[in-house]
Amino acid sequence: MSNGKFITLEGSEGAGKSTNIAFISDYLQSKGIDVLVTREPGGTEIGEQIRKILLNKANTAMHEDTELLLMFAARAQHIREKILPALEQGKWVISDRFTDASYAYQGAARGMGFERIAEIENWVQQGFQPDCTFVLDLPVEIGMQRVKSRGGDGDRFEDEQKAFFETVRNAYLHRAELAPERYAVIDASQTLDNVQAQLVKALAAL
Repeated sequence: MSNGKFITLEGSEGAGKSTNIAFISDYLQSKGIDVLVTREPGGTEIGEQIRKILLNKANTAMHEDTELLLMFAARAQHIREKILPALEQGKWVISDRFTDASYAYQGAARGMGFERIAEIENWVQQGFQPDCTFVLDLPVEIGMQRVKSRGGDGDRFEDEQKAFFETVRNAYLHRAELAPERYAVIDASQTLDNVQAQLVKALAAL
């Protein structure tokens, strides 16, 4: 049985990842592909426990190093318990966020050195990377409006200010520029039909 493919979706808050992950999953399944949908931080029982710590608004004293290490602790479990076994079974795995998020959020927005993140990435992933990463890109103001329209209190990341998310957005776009063979930047400010047409075009290449 041939190995599957690993697809990740990235973007700032409100970019429409959940909606489009469901679309991608349905599209691939319509082509007869076995799909596993997962998320970060989380994806496993241990990872979901770590997620609760990371998103808890009460954890205002969390140090940047702690945040980064918790992200990679959840990721290490995620890769070994869920992602790799699914790929070996020939499934296509779709993950809501992966390591690019650590470079954008902890690296760029929190001001941590990319070299330090790369060291942990190499240790945890040992060269493992997605086959394709979709970056859902849109102006920060639109994303923040979408998050606000959902209602609720938001989590520890959603409560950050505009400048934080501008940095996140720019970091994603910069990473996509550096490795265009792995990334597909999708204009998420367009209508949903147009966004999904872009996704289908990129998926066809896989």
